[in-house]
Amino acid sequence: MVMNASENTLDVSTIERILSKVKDPEIPVISIRDLGILQNIVITGNLVTVEIIPTYSGCPAMYAIQADIKKALQMHQINEVEVKLVDDPIWSTEMITTRGRAAMQSYGIAPPLVAGEKNIRCPQCSSENTVRISEFGSTACKALYRCEDCLEPFDYFKCHA
Repeated sequence: MVMNASENTLDVSTIERILSKVKDPEIPVISIRDLGILQNIVITGNLVTVEIIPTYSGCPAMYAIQADIKKALQMHQINEVEVKLVDDPIWSTEMITTRGRAAMQSYGIAPPLVAGEKNIRCPQCSSENTVRISEFGSTACKALYRCEDCLEPFDYFKCHA
């Protein structure tokens, strides 16, 4: 949900456009909007409050994301910025947009399964003949898999509801 205070010179669509360039530091091809963590923008006078939700409890990327949000807005002379971590709603992988899933796939990370999917596809060759090597991949939110057809290892972004 995005809200705007009606009498401000700043507008939410401008803020959203700026924040669409802020990427997740662990998956630099996906924006915080497409990852589903950008939840709300509130403008009160000259103060812009951006509310984000963490993907996982204690996710270390949240500190970098907060700093990146402030930096992106300050580059557009928006200096009164507050970034709040909120816990409602609780983030789930269902919040990742179709564009975000495609970006993960093209980057070499298998996106989380969606309803109806049963097998994790290799992001290199699209084979479903994959096996989990480790419950943890390059970060705690990913598992390490290997494709049995092309033999390439890859990260799988774990489902989280």
